[in-house]
Amino acid sequence: MSTAPWTLTLAEASARIADGALKPSTLLRSCLERVAEVEPRLNACIRILEQPALAAAEALDRETPRGPLHGIPVGIKDIIDIAGEITTCHSAQLLDNRKAEDAIVVARLRAAGAVFPAKLSTHEFAIGGPAFDLPFPPARNPWNTGHHPGGSSSGSGASVAAGMFPAALGTDTGGSVRHPASHCGIVGLKPTYDLVPRAGVFPLAFTLDHVGPLTRTVEDSAIMLEAMTGNAYRGEIAGGLSGLRIGYVRNFHEKDQPAHPEMAASLDAAAALLAAHGATVRDIALPSLNDFAVVNRTLLGAESASIHEFWLREAPEKYAGVTRRRLLPGMFVTGADVVQAQRHRAKLLAAVQAAFEEVDILLCASSMDPAARIDDVPEVERTYPRQARTAFNVTGHPAITLMSGLSSGGLPLSVQFVAPAWREALLFRAAAGYEALAGFKGMRPPL
Repeated sequence: MSTAPWTLTLAEASARIADGALKPSTLLRSCLERVAEVEPRLNACIRILEQPALAAAEALDRETPRGPLHGIPVGIKDIIDIAGEITTCHSAQLLDNRKAEDAIVVARLRAAGAVFPAKLSTHEFAIGGPAFDLPFPPARNPWNTGHHPGGSSSGSGASVAAGMFPAALGTDTGGSVRHPASHCGIVGLKPTYDLVPRAGVFPLAFTLDHVGPLTRTVEDSAIMLEAMTGNAYRGEIAGGLSGLRIGYVRNFHEKDQPAHPEMAASLDAAAALLAAHGATVRDIALPSLNDFAVVNRTLLGAESASIHEFWLREAPEKYAGVTRRRLLPGMFVTGADVVQAQRHRAKLLAAVQAAFEEVDILLCASSMDPAARIDDVPEVERTYPRQARTAFNVTGHPAITLMSGLSSGGLPLSVQFVAPAWREALLFRAAAGYEALAGFKGMRPPL
């Protein structure tokens, strides 16, 4: 019995397109059929771009494959511009915001042969939260649609996990690529700060924003990043764990924000698995997560307020309530607060840099809890900041999150790897080594 094309990973689909066994238009139609099947339960898409995507795929059918992204459907978070399409940022403020040009990262993916079938749900302006007072409903978790999928790249995470698309683009200012990856059981990469251009991406915080891919496997993430940057990364993926020095950051989930027992157990299991297969694993301490969070909160508040000041004054009613609550405190951040935050940021960066003098890779938590119910507002608010992702937006180091198990409630657990700046190839090597051993590669929800 043949496998439906939508079930293929990016690398698998790419191989079939390259050898002529699969046409880009056939792959896209299969993905669109999957969208029609599951989207009514997930709300992952703000707009389906069926006709332009089909036209592009049919043109690609007639071309010699350009490379591994030739004919691959990629969903785009709706704060990232696609030429001729509206970028709403999931907000009533921008319902008519039609863009003339592709974001640079979209242009690069298009040149590599990708097609763009949908603009995907986000939290409003990538800062709100699951909200029901917006023009579009919030995305839901494909492992259990009563739960939220993580944010703010919520539609990106849900769509990839559900098999709607092999890959999607998201953005990450305090963890917003890695959060949905954690909650949806997929791979989410935050590259080194400034590695991926942000032109054409609606900003949240200029010094913290990153653009990154969400995929089903580590190899697929590397393929995406190669097209997004023009750099080569896959050469080290097969390097294995032998000889890697891994620092296990226990204080994040044991002391700073004690993790759910099942999440903590999955992290210990990951460390033991790495040590049993050639890596040298040792405990290493970093500054408290609270220190990183204060810096992130101060800078994000000030920078986002500078972007949203006009609307906050002139049209505050067009924001969701949760978005207003998260944006307004930034109006009261002073210049002195920003200066002190930047000074402390330098100290935190130095502490992480010092850790990389002793180890090659850091292993730590991503989320501290499985996904909360989407309608349990107090629990969403409680668990949302319980994470170890923001630290690496503050420092700019590349970080990747992937699945480390399932909770007793059937929701994904996760682990995070972090590498020195510009060492994405090394990061992929460590993550792929774990992925190959852990047994969760490409696992799909029973949707």
